[in-house]
Amino acid sequence: MEKIKIVIIEDESPARDLIKAYLAQESDIEIVEECENGFDGIKAISKHHPDLIFLDVQMPKLTGFEMLELLDEFPQIIFTTAYDQYAIKAFELNATDYLMKPFSKERFLKALAKAKSKISEKVLENDNVKQLVSKVKEQSGTIDRIFVKTGSRIDVIPVSEIIRIDAQDDYAEIVTKNKSYLKKETMSFLEKNLPKTNFIRVHRSSIINSDYMDKIEKYGKESYLVVLKDGSRVNVSKSRIKELKTTLGI
Repeated sequence: MEKIKIVIIEDESPARDLIKAYLAQESDIEIVEECENGFDGIKAISKHHPDLIFLDVQMPKLTGFEMLELLDEFPQIIFTTAYDQYAIKAFELNATDYLMKPFSKERFLKALAKAKSKISEKVLENDNVKQLVSKVKEQSGTIDRIFVKTGSRIDVIPVSEIIRIDAQDDYAEIVTKNKSYLKKETMSFLEKNLPKTNFIRVHRSSIINSDYMDKIEKYGKESYLVVLKDGSRVNVSKSRIKELKTTLGI
């Protein structure tokens, strides 16, 4: 019988050791890799295609939910967390299971049994995980960085470096001084969650960072353009010009 492949993604060494200790007597599993952060976790999942991952929610650099947003495939997931609000979100959306730290061996084995059952039944969690990531993102509040995955490369973009964002079909083109990135994201999410102090949606297809704005130009009778410091020009819709002027205090 083929063994169940497991990846442990947890930034705390004692927590990883505890999971490994609880798994020690399980003859039908194989720990193929353990990772201290979400970046390594993504690489391990891509490399090993595990059946199950133990995933810490709160990790430095890249949280568990941010990591999931960048995945192309979803194994069974058992979340480990010390934060009850995250655990409840995960449970309500039918994640395989979650473990509240500190967790007992009895509770651990119960979660593991549930995961094994789903694996044996070949239950796919794609929709559940996508719903979970979407719900957590909706409740995340103001963002200060955006992650973009291109092949095996992951770029972390501080929002302060973003000049503008343009809609490109189902993607958002994120333009910085040195490079442009494509991310599958909605303009409505970005408008809602980017800092309101300097990010302004000037058109249904465009969001600008007012820190990089040079001037507003009028062309035609009621048409306006925003000229940015990189020389680019962005159309301002009639419905947005008043809001833009109010935001800028002009």
